[in-house]
Amino acid sequence: MSPAILVSSCLIGEKCAYDGRGRAVSVVKELCERFRCICVCPEMSGGLGCPREVHEIAGGSGEDILDGKARVLSLSGKVRTGHFMRGAKIALEKALQNSISVAILKRHSPSCGKNRIHAGKFDGTLRDGNGVTTALLLRHGIRVFSEDELENAAQALCASPIEK
Repeated sequence: MSPAILVSSCLIGEKCAYDGRGRAVSVVKELCERFRCICVCPEMSGGLGCPREVHEIAGGSGEDILDGKARVLSLSGKVRTGHFMRGAKIALEKALQNSISVAILKRHSPSCGKNRIHAGKFDGTLRDGNGVTTALLLRHGIRVFSEDELENAAQALCASPIEK
């Protein structure tokens, strides 16, 4: 059996992004044809609806959320940290249940962003850091890639041990 990949549902076209749209990426869909994909939308599984308000991490990054040093806020100022933590834990659970070592998640997202996320000012600026789900997966040894790093993700998948 080929290795499984954890994939942001929006990247295969599922209409679950904050604005009710998908964010399909053809190469991600192709990878899901070659490998077993476990799709997740941490924000939806954490209890947020679709469409939903824009959310950003205020006062830090996903790592800071995990350490209790920052909060996730909606555009209208509602604290949604619990929803994002719940969604991250569900994504991690799915990854562990499926022996996943590689994830492909949506860039800049407060849940799934890798290396760069929105800065918490709701003005489009970015800062260094990871989203909540990405931070949790990384802490558990799961390699995370954004849709900008698909070549690296494919190489990591091909190097993964194949279960017999």
